[in-house]
Amino acid sequence: MFLTTIAVILRIFSNPVANMYEKKVSTGGSSLYTAFYSYLIMGLCCIPFAFNVDWTAMPLDFWKYAITAGALCATGRACMVKALQLGELSILGPINSYKSVVGLIIGIFLLSEIPSLYGLFGMALIIWGSWFVFDTQEEGFSWKLFKRKDILLRFAALILTGIEAVLLKKVILLSSVTTSYMMWAWTGTFFTFLIILLTRKEYTPIKKSQIHQYLIICIGLAIMQLSTNFVFQNMKVGYALALFQLSTIVNLLFGIKFFHEGQFAKKLIGTIIMTIGSVVIILCP
Repeated sequence: MFLTTIAVILRIFSNPVANMYEKKVSTGGSSLYTAFYSYLIMGLCCIPFAFNVDWTAMPLDFWKYAITAGALCATGRACMVKALQLGELSILGPINSYKSVVGLIIGIFLLSEIPSLYGLFGMALIIWGSWFVFDTQEEGFSWKLFKRKDILLRFAALILTGIEAVLLKKVILLSSVTTSYMMWAWTGTFFTFLIILLTRKEYTPIKKSQIHQYLIICIGLAIMQLSTNFVFQNMKVGYALALFQLSTIVNLLFGIKFFHEGQFAKKLIGTIIMTIGSVVIILCP
């Protein structure tokens, strides 16, 4: 339980850090290449460790789930980085709260993980809190808001990665935390590159001034994914995704501090409600 708690904390902080620097390096550049370079660097770092894995012993289901999860994650991450490029970090962060709902529903059918009434109540609070955050926008909490490109892309990202999270747990159960991480990095590299080819994106090289930023992104994403895999191994997917919503507070603070995004008070109220929802899930599993 102690190690799982540490992993949750690492996940909560590492993802917003990666998101913040992804927003920085993608500004004025290509969001697809930002995602591709991150996957590529992590994938290359995994190669020495791959020799310690008996890949021939992996069952067919492992490869099916890993490849499908990789395709979903690569597409979802491309959508997310593009959304970060276009929108506000303190607005797009809370949208991720809906991933717990996606993960919960899919988890019921694929993993037979049945939530308690407390779990459902906690998730309802998370969604309610996000209403306050969205209401800080000019469109308010309305259908017009959900027509914005950055919002649509972020929702597409959460749906794709929500489904991917359930498949990822299947991969973890069939292998290990580290093996599933390696497959995540490699399949992410392959499918992101495939998307670049299909969309015929103009080549965008890494600038010298961005090298340290990409290193931070890769470290953040590596910690994020490894801690996610560990938590998935020891906790129900729906609850794990709900706990990860605590990173919304970190996203809010980063958005205000580094990108000068406004309406802090109302956004804070929303994040507090979302935090209460997460606490309900923690205390009443």
